[in-house]
Amino acid sequence: MEKFLSDAAEFFPILLQGVGLTILVTLGSLVLSTLLGMIWALMRVSGLRVASMLSAGLINLIRGIPIIVLLFYLYFVMPDFGITLTALQAAILGLGIAYSAYQAENFRAGIEAIDKGQIEAAQAIGMGWWLTMRRVILPQAVRIVLPPYGNIMIMMLKDSSQASTITVAELALQGKLIASSTFKNTSVFTLVALMYLTMSIPLILLVRHFENKGQNR
Repeated sequence: MEKFLSDAAEFFPILLQGVGLTILVTLGSLVLSTLLGMIWALMRVSGLRVASMLSAGLINLIRGIPIIVLLFYLYFVMPDFGITLTALQAAILGLGIAYSAYQAENFRAGIEAIDKGQIEAAQAIGMGWWLTMRRVILPQAVRIVLPPYGNIMIMMLKDSSQASTITVAELALQGKLIASSTFKNTSVFTLVALMYLTMSIPLILLVRHFENKGQNR
């Protein structure tokens, strides 16, 4: 135990630099996936057949591609088409696109859970489709999708480690570099796991809060 605490004191400042990039990748991809997911979801429920089919096709395509392959494509293949991204940009874009499909299904489920009578009532008083969505449907849908949205945040935090495959020096890669140079695998990766857990616990508690709040209504 003393050995682990000594190693932790030595490696913690270095790993903390990786934590900053982990958080940056997670937040950046969360914002992107939320925006794209909302667009895909609104296309699905728009009632326009072409938009709905296009959205469904994009969602299925994105869900069928492993995140690591998407990251490799953005970072290693896109330069062949004249588009060069930094490793950090590729990581945020790749994770954001990958998770937009799951966000879209989450948002769509929340929207479709609202009583259709409310839509009919809004339209009866002259509200258009977008106004109905903005003032009637989306505010209620947000409360429904919060618990699964929190779960997606936790998954994204953990999957941010895949950014290490394209040289983003986040927490997982920092741990790997330290372990390979010191051969203290047990201490390093135990510390890495504890740091991921420390970041995840607040999100887990937040999800539980939203779930309990929803059940008490």
